[in-house]
Amino acid sequence: MRSDGRSAGELRPIGFERDFTEMADGSVLVSFGRTRVLCTASVDPEVPRWMRGRGTGWVTAEYSMLPGSSPERVNREAARGRQSGRTQEIQRLIGRSLRAVTDAAKLGERQVICDCDVLQADGGTRTAAISGAYVALHDALTRLVLAEEIEAHPILEACAAVSVGMVDGVPSLDLPYEEDVAAAVDMNVVMTESGRFVEVQGTAEGQSFDRKELDELLDLAASGIGQIIARQNRLLSDPPAAR
Repeated sequence: MRSDGRSAGELRPIGFERDFTEMADGSVLVSFGRTRVLCTASVDPEVPRWMRGRGTGWVTAEYSMLPGSSPERVNREAARGRQSGRTQEIQRLIGRSLRAVTDAAKLGERQVICDCDVLQADGGTRTAAISGAYVALHDALTRLVLAEEIEAHPILEACAAVSVGMVDGVPSLDLPYEEDVAAAVDMNVVMTESGRFVEVQGTAEGQSFDRKELDELLDLAASGIGQIIARQNRLLSDPPAAR
């Protein structure tokens, strides 16, 4: 048993609250335990300048930790005039993950920007952001289809992410902060519904790991992601409310 009462292969309580805000084309408040991320998707009728004339669209993402998201206040990066390397890495990961399951040609020449703002951080903010941003993106694109602005839904399949790690020698799923900082191996895995990998970020923090341990962690991640995607699909089986 872990400190929060879960077994090693058990996810934290997960929630998706759709249309958490009313102005964005799609929005969701996603929670993984005490980690909470507000994800919104906004449709821009124009693609970036370098994509104009291609007849295809673009999906991108921005990520931030809000000042009150951790016990010590997180300074706004805008006040410093530049983003940290960590922020740039995470938002690129979110964008890559969403583009992996989106047919850009069906979007036409429009861009969807997914903003992921961490309201409360307790480990797994990037994986929660990916899982929530997918729901927000799906709702935004569904509304385009319902409004007959595009002919077919651009989403190819579902996408989600989860963290895994070796904690006290045990492969463990969905790490909260206290486990994340103590894990000998820390890994973030992004997968599609068909079981294909979008990205695997794995690091030995305290000791190296072998192929058997890697396979155990990937199998554990696949099991957790399958559960997350099942929840996403149940949620999205009903179309979003009309605007």
